[in-house]
Amino acid sequence: MDNATEVFQPLEADDPPLVAGYRLAARIGAGGMGRVYLSHTPGGRPVAIKVVRPELADAPAFMHRFRREIKAAQRVRGAYTAELIDADADGVPPWLATLYVPGPSLTEAVERRGPLPVAAVLWLMAGVAEALQAIHSKGIVHRDLKPSNVLLAADGPRVIDFGISLASGVTSHTETGATIGTPAYMAPEQASAGELTSATDIFALGQTVAFAALGEPLYGEGPSVSVLYRIVHSEPDLSRLPVQLRPLVARCLAADPEDRPTPEEVVEWCRRQLGPDADAGAGPAVWREVTGPELIVPGPVPEPTPVPTLPLVPWPLPAEPAVRRRSGRRRTTLVTAVAVTAGALLLTGLTWTVMDAVDRLRDRAASASGTPGPKASSSVSEGGGRTEGKVRSSVTPTPSATPSKAPQAVAYPWQMLSEKNSLSIKEPVERKNRNGDIRFVCGQTCSLESRTSVMSMHMGKPGATLDACRTDLDITPSHRLTLTLVAAGSEICVKHPSGDIALFVVQVKSTALPDSGVSFLAGDLTVWRAP
Repeated sequence: MDNATEVFQPLEADDPPLVAGYRLAARIGAGGMGRVYLSHTPGGRPVAIKVVRPELADAPAFMHRFRREIKAAQRVRGAYTAELIDADADGVPPWLATLYVPGPSLTEAVERRGPLPVAAVLWLMAGVAEALQAIHSKGIVHRDLKPSNVLLAADGPRVIDFGISLASGVTSHTETGATIGTPAYMAPEQASAGELTSATDIFALGQTVAFAALGEPLYGEGPSVSVLYRIVHSEPDLSRLPVQLRPLVARCLAADPEDRPTPEEVVEWCRRQLGPDADAGAGPAVWREVTGPELIVPGPVPEPTPVPTLPLVPWPLPAEPAVRRRSGRRRTTLVTAVAVTAGALLLTGLTWTVMDAVDRLRDRAASASGTPGPKASSSVSEGGGRTEGKVRSSVTPTPSATPSKAPQAVAYPWQMLSEKNSLSIKEPVERKNRNGDIRFVCGQTCSLESRTSVMSMHMGKPGATLDACRTDLDITPSHRLTLTLVAAGSEICVKHPSGDIALFVVQVKSTALPDSGVSFLAGDLTVWRAP
């Protein structure tokens, strides 16, 4: 973890490009509660964006904890904590942003280089104790202090993740009797679901410091039940610790919370052990030895070039003489459209021939120019099949003398489709039930289905226009669209029986486990309302 390529991973297909206006630059990590991304403030300062997993966003107990994390982080300010910048527990998905700390966690640092030298452990202990001072001064108990929640910046440690913190004096029984925390770093009273106080964090501090000095948990590894039994019923073996550290670690790990030192006492004891170095500013040099070369953080992601969502040329195209001047251009457009059509036909598995598409596009071009084209022999029925002897077209054969009113584009950002809800082209767009026009269905594979509207995946250049969607929907309409080839950035055109046409731009696709019940599709919806 000594270079940026190991720390910052490129965004994957199911990662959103931005969260609540924060444009994401890289993926930092992922865990049980969600994913963490690198982004930047408008002024360019790096921030870490924590995004909650969709299935957890629907879990009341977890969201209660997440809101508590936000409130705790808003209250805590200190030199050794990561400051909260922004958050929204009611967002879709919920998220929070803290200042990014450019450095490995204590767990990662020990895995990379082994146990830390005594001087580094003393600086670590003093810094984490000072962070606990700031936390406890707000009446908050962290409850999950451990090596992975301690980041090693170039100027000292940072304590992060207040996800299960609570106000002092409240027992863990408030969580319906559940014991919350990481077993290897719990205090005896926490392991036995007793009363939690600031002394609980001091016990975890002693265990964290022991891990830094030994390179492994003080109470050993194995099943959680075995580790907790040793914490509650046995004395820790401190003989493996460096002699300088044993007295204070022993006090931190006292079975009786009353016998443990306060954070202020820990800081003072560490300063005495460090001697003159404590006042000589030797800490940064020690941390550089532990953290390695300074991490180069990627810069902000530039804003994408805006893509117009409405056509710049009115439809249909003007008649003579402009059509003659553009005839060569129309032929080029026709060839390009045929190539796009051929790719769409292969992907969707329809049995149309490319010549069908050519005939349709020729009819449209002829209709726009006022020159009759060859009569088509078949077209698409409402169910997506072929119907002999009739032609359906959304193009008016003869332009009206009075220009028709242009359809109005209405944006509905960040719409999520799961197996519990649906979307409608007509307002209200979001439906909490399955009665909307478009439903998300997952079995062996996942797909979008509709009994009323037809859909088509846009295979051309990104930024489909109204006319592009009209063409797609005339050529490859279907009431069912499989999501096998859909990814972040894919564009899906939809046509409602009312004449409204919509464009759904996929931002996040989560269908890796179709039978899990937690698959979903999220994106931005634009609807062109028929006049």
